[in-house]
Amino acid sequence: MSLMEKNFPVEGPVTLSANITLYEPTRALMEGRVPSDLISFDFAGLKNAHAGFKDMLRKGRYDISEMATATFLQAHQFGKPFTLLPIVLLGRFQHHCIGYNTDVHPGMTPADLPGKVVGVRSYTQTTGLWIRGILQNEYGVDPDSVKWLCFDQPHLEEYTDPPSVIWGDPAKDPVNMLLDGEVDAAILGMNMPKDPRVRTLIENPHDAALEWYAREGFVPPNHYVIVPNALCEQRPDVVREVWRMLVESRNAATPPGEIDPWPVGIEANRRALEAAIRYATQQHMLTERVEVDDLFHPLVRELAP
Repeated sequence: MSLMEKNFPVEGPVTLSANITLYEPTRALMEGRVPSDLISFDFAGLKNAHAGFKDMLRKGRYDISEMATATFLQAHQFGKPFTLLPIVLLGRFQHHCIGYNTDVHPGMTPADLPGKVVGVRSYTQTTGLWIRGILQNEYGVDPDSVKWLCFDQPHLEEYTDPPSVIWGDPAKDPVNMLLDGEVDAAILGMNMPKDPRVRTLIENPHDAALEWYAREGFVPPNHYVIVPNALCEQRPDVVREVWRMLVESRNAATPPGEIDPWPVGIEANRRALEAAIRYATQQHMLTERVEVDDLFHPLVRELAP
């Protein structure tokens, strides 16, 4: 069965297979504190949601899934039959997510990156999208001037990484290669090691991120949620209930500070998505112009303006 042929029960309660993992905005949902007479979720139980992205986009493995921002933009360009639900499950500032080993480079700044080798799990990883975008647009670093040492293939089989990508030994990973001095720097996100040799490439990253936020007006979103267009068309009542449950779960969470990293709705996410599209185009991850409104099925545009 192709993605276009997916069928759902025509009426009544449904059980939806779900590749959703535990974050504060999903905690109430996953702990069963958002009841529904219409929907039950069969959670995939993956440790990392990205392990299910390929199966979702290539095979329609789940009825609802977290999805990385960069990956969904590519999926949209390649005509995959899914819609974004504009609710951020994972959002964070990114300035602290690239580091270097002071045993290899006693001091290093973004200006030193051209000609260097930077480890990253995948070129199309969303943390990499944001880091490269910040480095290019804030610090003048052309992504094509850096060698990106990657380990995972893209989630979209239609996409080919740019010539700046080189491949690492699959038995290794960017964390160990950074600690072993085998790369000049690494984009590591939540895997940044607490090692005294590792220093952030961007100095005072927290302050730099707040200054960036004051200008840009959003926290970079890593993961949203997607559902098949077929679900919107066959069971709009189910999609409305999915949206209600996601929003209720998110509203049960308390943002970690005055800045909300989990915005809800198309307009609340427009600036972030526009920036992600611009960065992805600069980095050869998109080859055609993408409009924010086109990322959403008409039902979603009605539900979540």
